[in-house]
Amino acid sequence: MVQAMVNISKDANQVLNVVKAKHNLKDKSQAIEYVVLEYGASLLEPQLRPEFIEKMMARQKEPTVKVTDFKKQFGLK
Repeated sequence: MVQAMVNISKDANQVLNVVKAKHNLKDKSQAIEYVVLEYGASLLEPQLRPEFIEKMMARQKEPTVKVTDFKKQFGLK
């Protein structure tokens, strides 16, 4: 486990206190870890999440459209 001294604002401290209370965590270290892991799950490699894979599998089944002139097809100049 890595230890770090962290300076945070009063607002960030309040958020950590809310997270700590809401999830019955023992201390702010656990609250920080929880917030970081939750944010990281949505930030890192979203293309590998099951929801994304299901969405792409559904898109694969959609019919395709052949476009000869892209600009004309989509009303671009």
